[in-house]
Amino acid sequence: MLRALLFWPIVLTFTAMGALADARMSVLVDVLRLPEAAQILSDEGLTHTQELNTEMLNGQGGAGFQLQVERIYDPSLMVEMVRSELERELEGALLEEVIAFYASDLGTQIITLENEARRAIQDPDVEEAARARHAELEGNDDERLALIGAYIESGDMISRNVTSAMNSNFQFLKGLAEGGAIEMTEEDMLKDVTSDIDESTQDTTSWLYGYLLLAYSPLSAQDLQEYVAFSRSAAGQALNTALFAGFGKAYEDISYALGRAVALNMTAEEL
Repeated sequence: MLRALLFWPIVLTFTAMGALADARMSVLVDVLRLPEAAQILSDEGLTHTQELNTEMLNGQGGAGFQLQVERIYDPSLMVEMVRSELERELEGALLEEVIAFYASDLGTQIITLENEARRAIQDPDVEEAARARHAELEGNDDERLALIGAYIESGDMISRNVTSAMNSNFQFLKGLAEGGAIEMTEEDMLKDVTSDIDESTQDTTSWLYGYLLLAYSPLSAQDLQEYVAFSRSAAGQALNTALFAGFGKAYEDISYALGRAVALNMTAEEL
């Protein structure tokens, strides 16, 4: 009995440590405002599914298809996937450094600006204007554009976004094929998603620069320099890795589920 009791302090210590780590991760999720970001991306995705309904289901998806895609784009699932990757990449001093930055006035402002811009750029007119602004500045000796370029390069964001898009497109085709809507081998799918990689890279570059120019327009050059410095730090790099991994996995799951949902509705129409 005595021997068994000796284990209790150790178990309790580990439990307390686990609870503290979980609490600090919850703080990070809060300061990054991940639920808000996930809701914005969910709304964006649901708009995209209206195009899928029109183009692939002849507008006949109806209430059933709408319910399916709303479940697929559940923001809470996105948050959990991202949180899982944050837990994998960030702990101890790195975790505290990220929390400290995004709890600061500048970090809070950056999150606000990014979310507001992401909402705004869903409007095609705003997106067109943002892309035009980038085209206007491209090739010029513009300090703000150079700093945003340094930020993008620090996280290898263009390459990672293109890769994420290709992975998501592959999963969508896989969902369609496994749902019986199309006949394609995985080799055919890979060829399809990589066939326009140059065009995809150019489009991603234009969109990303346009979006960040829009989002960070209220920031000073000094603010941007501070943000670039954070993004290049070990903590900033770990955060970037976690966010791309988490949202990348979420979008792959979403894309596969969308492919299956579209296939289900396409085959139902044929019956």
